[in-house]
Amino acid sequence: MGEEREPRQATFGSDGELDTDRDPEADTDNDFGEPKEANETDGGYNRYAVSSLLQKAVRRSDEEVAAWAAWELARSGYAWNLWDRLNLYVVEDLRAGHEVALTIERYEELATERWEEASWKGRLCAIHAALAAARAPSTREASNADEYFRKVADVRAEAREEGEEPAVDFPAGDLEPGEKYDAIFDGHTGEGSRLGRGKRFFKTRGARVGPDGEDDQSARWQRLSMVLDEIDFSEAEIEHAIEAVDVDAPWDEPDEVD
Repeated sequence: MGEEREPRQATFGSDGELDTDRDPEADTDNDFGEPKEANETDGGYNRYAVSSLLQKAVRRSDEEVAAWAAWELARSGYAWNLWDRLNLYVVEDLRAGHEVALTIERYEELATERWEEASWKGRLCAIHAALAAARAPSTREASNADEYFRKVADVRAEAREEGEEPAVDFPAGDLEPGEKYDAIFDGHTGEGSRLGRGKRFFKTRGARVGPDGEDDQSARWQRLSMVLDEIDFSEAEIEHAIEAVDVDAPWDEPDEVD
């Protein structure tokens, strides 16, 4: 592993955006033999424009443009900016759970801890990471959800101030026992404890999974565990505990399990 790099001092750029001190490579001449201006890349571009291009190329799955933008930032002494942006794209522009997050993290580790960021190997890491991001499923689902939930919170607060019901509400509503999400109120919650909901409630309602239910091995262990339990679970209760929740109505539960 390479030597640990000194942290860069935070500053503000000419446009007011938080910046950091530039790498030495950023202070060299551009491709035309001219001294680079502040925030200029080797190709004569503004690094903010190249960074924005990289993000839009990732969103639109334009692999070639994404690869070039990453290369341009890396070779110009702005690799720190590149890796900061690529990690942002993981949470802002790519589908949740995609393995590309770990891929980008590994390429960053190689480029910044094992090799020099602007070196040939560092540039290859930058290109690989940008291509991985551009090839991953693009979506702004997290950003859209965040914006929507924030606006619903404002509507709810305004409605309460006016003494009215909100025009829109959070998906969970009021979260009360006996309502749609009753299964959450097991013995691990204060409401569930007050209702005397113990292991029977948790096993038959709170611990159910979906949409495929338990696999054969897990279902077997669940069944045997319930058969051997000090609670005398009925066969109907055991079957219900193992059964997958309804994919179209995942919170529905029967009033009683006979």
